[in-house]
Amino acid sequence: MNIALAFTRLFFFILSIFFITTYMISGPSGYSLENLLIGAGLGALLGLLLFGFDILFKRFNLRSFNIAIVGLFIGYLMGEALVLIFSAILDISSATIHLDIRSLEVIKIALFLFGTYLGTLMTLRASDELYVSIPFVKFTPTAQKKKDLIIDSSVLGDARIIDLAASGMIDHHLVLPRFLLKELYAQAEVSDELTRNKAKRSLEVVKKLEQLPGLEMRFNDTDFPDVADAMSKLIRLARLLDGNILTADISRVQISAIEGVRIINIHALSNALKPLMQAGEKIKIKIQRYGKEPRQGVGYLDDGTMVVVNGGGAFIGDSIDALVLSVKHTTSGRMIFCNALDEEGEFQPPYDSDETQ
Repeated sequence: MNIALAFTRLFFFILSIFFITTYMISGPSGYSLENLLIGAGLGALLGLLLFGFDILFKRFNLRSFNIAIVGLFIGYLMGEALVLIFSAILDISSATIHLDIRSLEVIKIALFLFGTYLGTLMTLRASDELYVSIPFVKFTPTAQKKKDLIIDSSVLGDARIIDLAASGMIDHHLVLPRFLLKELYAQAEVSDELTRNKAKRSLEVVKKLEQLPGLEMRFNDTDFPDVADAMSKLIRLARLLDGNILTADISRVQISAIEGVRIINIHALSNALKPLMQAGEKIKIKIQRYGKEPRQGVGYLDDGTMVVVNGGGAFIGDSIDALVLSVKHTTSGRMIFCNALDEEGEFQPPYDSDETQ
């Protein structure tokens, strides 16, 4: 235990015993052994109660304490405002409303507690967006280190965003602009069937994201009427909120270098999570077409990863065993290079048509 913390606890424990004991022996009954013991016992109980509060608020840091104080102050002002409004209504309509004093006091107490509770709760919920400053000290939200993700329309057309949101990786950081939602509603009413169906699927994805527990997707009402292009609006909103853009359109990633806004591609996330094969590992792959080199065959894993098999050109349409040689990372994903194996697990020599003639 920290020495300073132990000293502080001991100091306040002794103070509790001293003050309560002094109060007991200075009362009307005066000094007595009974009052002395009662005072010492109550003081010790008060000290232990202080220790209990210390343990209870052990993870309550200084910034959270300041946020709670600000919330109580805002709640107090809100409660007082509600009571004043209620009193003004009573003064105006005193001729028609007749309540006894006890009922009036109960209503005022209820309004005050309601306002205090509501103001405190709203302040605590918005603590990540609140900056509390005192002279020479500024308490900034730690969650600001993680930037918000502004949704692009192409992401809503990709159902994988639901699985990504359900994983908990982007909780409290997903932002959907209102102007994008209005555009989807407008597209859902057009005559073009392809555009209409795509917009309806995107709106269904939005509803599912709203229903995800713990995600707390936020809607942003900021609009830019002077900007016609939706992507330009997203970029301006990302600059305003200091956030990133989440997209499923590969062509839009190149805009980030020009506009100075980071654009995260959901396809890049998917490629980063694809299973990685190691050299020397045996896999079973179905050869679907010829490769670029002679006698090469090409197959695909379940996640779409391309597998190039040396000696696999003679097995088009068949599933064969292959030995992984290397894994190459490209801009479009991963490529796995293998050698074909025969039934005994040995290297299958390349098929040479000249030798069979």
